[in-house]
Amino acid sequence: MQSVTQLIPVTPSIDQLARIIGNVAAPAFLLGAVAAFISVLISRINRVIDRTHFIHGIPGSDASKSFLKADLPRLRQRAALLNRSLFCAIVSAILTALIIIVAFVSALLHLAHEYGVAILFMAALVMFCLSLIDLARETRIALHENDLRV
Repeated sequence: MQSVTQLIPVTPSIDQLARIIGNVAAPAFLLGAVAAFISVLISRINRVIDRTHFIHGIPGSDASKSFLKADLPRLRQRAALLNRSLFCAIVSAILTALIIIVAFVSALLHLAHEYGVAILFMAALVMFCLSLIDLARETRIALHENDLRV
């Protein structure tokens, strides 16, 4: 009969854990950057929503601000781009967190993880790039002459 200690895999040494922590430093910084970026996206979405609520609150009898209602399609387009950008950024953050988890789990179980981590890292960066592209597209249509009149 095998003893319980033989069934439990040998845990990594301090040196192995230090190497793993060093290897996940870049994904950890990426995760922090993506989290900050998500905060910026949420702030921009909130501004678009606030502007939309303001425009919807303009009474039909207010001729001085009725021209702003023509901005609603542009605001919808901005909100859609920001929403897609936010989704891509969140997926990027999840993939980045998975990189860190896979690195530690594979070290505990003594599994090779290099290819899996590389694929996850590339996928996280692709999603982050897609998020940045949508943000760039949104910023191209963000400033409008109506924004400067009110």
